[in-house]
Amino acid sequence: MNNKMRIRDRGIIPITLAIILASAGVVRSQPLQIAPGFQEPLSVSGQSGGSKNSGNCGNIAPTPNLVIQVGEDLPYWRIKVEAAGAPTMLIEGPTGRFCVLPENAAAGVVQFSGFGNKGSYSISIGDRAQGQHPYTLSITQNRN
Repeated sequence: MNNKMRIRDRGIIPITLAIILASAGVVRSQPLQIAPGFQEPLSVSGQSGGSKNSGNCGNIAPTPNLVIQVGEDLPYWRIKVEAAGAPTMLIEGPTGRFCVLPENAAAGVVQFSGFGNKGSYSISIGDRAQGQHPYTLSITQNRN
């Protein structure tokens, strides 16, 4: 094997690993920064569920799926998760810990809305049936 092929082969592994990690919804190393007037809707995809029993909010990953840093109070925001299975959303923020369950168990949609206090929010997307499913999380300031 010549040197050109070795160099090319070494380049494939890091690129493939980066694609796999990006598509797996790995937790961001930096919090998602938002403030009033942010470009919306913000959308993030990932994998629900995990190996950790959260107590009252299903099984979650050992680390949050997303960390959001709210720079200024938000008069209104809505965080919406759509997933198959039995999704939950565990939010740990400046005003406490909240488990959000779907209004209709068959719908696969979980929503949290209202005033957004300035601060850091750790969000875990869980599953009450101990499953793991792709999810889409969106954040908007739109009340509709």
